[in-house]
This record gives sequence, C-alpha cells and structure tokens, in this order.
Amino acid sequence: MPSAKRFTNAYEKARKLSFNDDSKFIIFSDCHRGNNSFADDFAKNKNSYFHALSHYYRNGFTYCELGDGDELWENLTFASIFEAHKNVFELLQLFYTEGRLHRILGNHDMVYGDEDYVKKHLYSYTDSATEKKIPLFPGVTFPEAIVLEHEITGQEIFMIHGHQADGLSYYLWKVDRFMVRVLWRQLQIFGIGDPTSPAKNNIELNKVERRTKNWIVANNNQFTITGHTHRPRFPRPGEIPYFNDGSCVHPRAITGLEIENGSITLVKWEIATTEEGYLQAIRVILEGPQTLQSYNLQKN
Repeated sequence: MPSAKRFTNAYEKARKLSFNDDSKFIIFSDCHRGNNSFADDFAKNKNSYFHALSHYYRNGFTYCELGDGDELWENLTFASIFEAHKNVFELLQLFYTEGRLHRILGNHDMVYGDEDYVKKHLYSYTDSATEKKIPLFPGVTFPEAIVLEHEITGQEIFMIHGHQADGLSYYLWKVDRFMVRVLWRQLQIFGIGDPTSPAKNNIELNKVERRTKNWIVANNNQFTITGHTHRPRFPRPGEIPYFNDGSCVHPRAITGLEIENGSITLVKWEIATTEEGYLQAIRVILEGPQTLQSYNLQKN
C-alpha cells in the first residue's frame, strides 16, 4: 500500500473532535519516555516536560500526544516506564479524567493498537505498597489519527504521527523494534544513533517530509500536523500547510505546538538560569502565533 493510501485511510478513520476559537490545545509527540536508564532520551528533559505539562493543565489546555509517547521498542514493558516517570503519568491521568487527553499511535508505541495489551497494561496499575489495582487510564483507546473540526468555519486540522510516510516503519515495526533492542539501544549509550530513523538520517527525513507534503497537496492542501521526524516545521500562510511539533528529546529542550485563540504557535520549553543563579523552565516562542484561518484560505 503506498503512503498516500495509508494517510487517506488514517484520515477517514480518525477520531473527530470539534473545537472553536475558545479551545486550547497543546500538541507534543515523540516523548519516547523510557525507564530512566542511560538510553532514556526523555530523562534529560523530563523536568522541562513536567513543568510545561503542569502549566497547560492549570490553564485548561487539552493535551494531544501524536505518537511515540512511550518508548516500547527499547523497553520490554510499560511497567518499567511507568515506575520511572510515575509523576508524569499521574499528571496525564488528571488530563484523562477530565476528558482532556488524546493520544494516537506512533511506530514506537504501535502495541497500543492492541486493545488487549492496552487493557492489561494501561487501564490500571498495581500499587507497590498495597499491591492493589489502581485505575490509570480505564477505557483509553489509541486511534491512528485525530481530526479537529472548527464548529463555525468547518476548518479541519489533521493530526497523525507521520510514520505512515515510511512503509518500513509502518509494516515492519516489529523488525525495527527487534533491531533497536538488540543493537541500537546498546550503541546509543555510546552516542551512535539508528541510521534507519528519520530523526537520525536526513535522507530518510527528507523522504518522509516529501511524501507527507505530496499527500497534503493532493488532498486540497489539508492542514496537517505530524511528529516522527523530530524536526519542527511551521509554514507561512501560502506555503504547504505541513506542521511538525518536533519532539521532547531534543538535546536541551522540548518543542510543541499550541492552538489558542484561533491561532497556532510553535514553542519550546528549556531550562534557563536566572540572574540569581537559579534554574527554571521557561517557554520560548519559536514561530507565530499565526491565525488558523490564514491557512484555511488556501483551500478551494
């Protein structure tokens, strides 16, 4: 199946969410939460991420995580990830309980497409002190994509992980997972990355972006947000409306996209030093804000 067909199938089966200019969304992807070992890329940014997510929770944002939230290629079980970053999952649970959490499938957490696996591992967890089952995300499901539809203008925002542009990542993810576990995870500790990953290989990255843009153009310039490549993208009005939220495993920062007041903004959160010498997590605007409607005008 060609990549265009995979994108179209995901679009047609996407979870539909309505929104308006009062709606607020924060979009992250590629957190790759691990087990806090040397190979856990998320660990270096976990404080920035937790601070940012706490900010968005307090301010009424809905959190959309566009795949690869949990690193289930390098790690055998979700339980080890949960124990390493329990405070993060407790915060995600607050979002979920209030109906403000939506997560979709990525190639590194493709196992969440298995309802039995999700029911077994994510509906609840066992408290280590009491050995009792505690609800975590009861009833959670992981669609392949999300479509936001504006209640007044009808504008659609298509959100998908992006590995659909790469047949190997989409169909042979179990092979990739095996290679990561037995080879690349060990080499990663010494700074050697997986050359087949778009995030580590510019040739693969450019191929994924080209196929994604081709689908967008062929589908009437459909406003699209992806992750997967780890490279942030924020087009100007009049350009192909292909956005990428980046990742939460950049060397010194996390990046994401905010939708608020009918506009979209690319932001990063990083640790900075105050004049007094204290460390603090700060939000920095990289691009925008730009009105969503300015991209809607491209469609005909």
